[in-house]
Amino acid sequence: MSIIRVHDKNFEPYISAGQIEEKIRAMADRLNRDYAGERPLFIAILNGAFMFASDLFKAISIESEISFIKLASYKGTKSSGQVITAIGLDTDLIGRHVVIVEDIVDTGKTLSEFLPQLEHQQPASLKIAALLHKPEATVYPIQVDYLGFSVPNKFLLGYGLDYDGLGRNIPSIYKLVE
Repeated sequence: MSIIRVHDKNFEPYISAGQIEEKIRAMADRLNRDYAGERPLFIAILNGAFMFASDLFKAISIESEISFIKLASYKGTKSSGQVITAIGLDTDLIGRHVVIVEDIVDTGKTLSEFLPQLEHQQPASLKIAALLHKPEATVYPIQVDYLGFSVPNKFLLGYGLDYDGLGRNIPSIYKLVE
């Protein structure tokens, strides 16, 4: 892995595809244990979480379902500060164990606005599985129940994370060269 250029910025290797794969296996093992005998619903947040959700769901061995919702709060390398719901959830959550699958928890604004909408639908439980969490960027108190990596407050790219639409297809994670 070496420095790559996307649009007008350089990015350096940060988390390898192998490290991501290993962390996802460990998270899936925990989820399989915690939800044994249940039938959880995984709700993946698009666009960023699609790769993580796919790999995580392939490692889930218990009976479960997955659905997708699109929420957005980024433009370029900065959060826009507004959460937009583009694709709604069409599954009944009453009495269901729900696991939100998120690529990255940054400020927490997106989830802080989305979670009350889900809680209003009375799920049996509501947990968050995130590949990445930026604790120093977190403004809204969000409890990440299943976490891959705690990362510094740097702009990241790859494995579903993009910079103005590009870089999501990179199998590892890179950080912006400052």
